[in-house]
Amino acid sequence: MDTAASRIRASFNLLAPKADLLMDTFYQRLFAAFPPVRGMFPKDMTQQKKHLTAAIALVVKFADNLGAIEEPLLEMGARHAGYGAKSEHYGLVRDTLLGTMKDLAGDAWTPQLQADWTVAVNAVAETMIRGAEQAARKAA
Repeated sequence: MDTAASRIRASFNLLAPKADLLMDTFYQRLFAAFPPVRGMFPKDMTQQKKHLTAAIALVVKFADNLGAIEEPLLEMGARHAGYGAKSEHYGLVRDTLLGTMKDLAGDAWTPQLQADWTVAVNAVAETMIRGAEQAARKAA
């Protein structure tokens, strides 16, 4: 069955062998386009790149049921707020990540795939922003 989740998984399987290049390119582009966010990240990005790769793999695994990972996403959002992440950063990250994925996937990246990933990443971002807002309310 051709669903958004199956298309996301197939595209991830295509990109997974290029995970190191994907992460390197993504962060280079993010920091070049939005230099102020560089300070939110460690000098040595090795672990950060592994964390993001693992997070994307988790989204892929639960692409047909993102509600199953709501609690970890809420907690991640709270942690990211502690690093200085703001709600407006999520769109920058989404657009940079999806643009990088598109470039590395080449002709395999379709408008439908762009739409599928956009919906998934937006859902993740909305949950993480909710986690940040909940943490802010608790701290107030």
